[in-house]
Amino acid sequence: MVTIRLARGGANKRPYYRIVVADRRRALNGNSIERIGFYNPLATEKEKRIEVDMARVQYWLSKGAKPTERVADLLKKVSAA
Repeated sequence: MVTIRLARGGANKRPYYRIVVADRRRALNGNSIERIGFYNPLATEKEKRIEVDMARVQYWLSKGAKPTERVADLLKKVSAA
């Protein structure tokens, strides 16, 4: 099954997440099928907090991909803005 989930990056105590499409059997930071955005929870006013390619999200959802709970919440925030 394909999922849309967060893959952690960044330094210690400075998290930075990529929003990726990956097989759920793969490691969280392992190989992914496609990178469709990012989420920076510690973004300053000048930096973007979240960016997502909604066209690709819709494509993967139409193919049966399931977003994780956190990604689903982030997608709601992006689509509402």
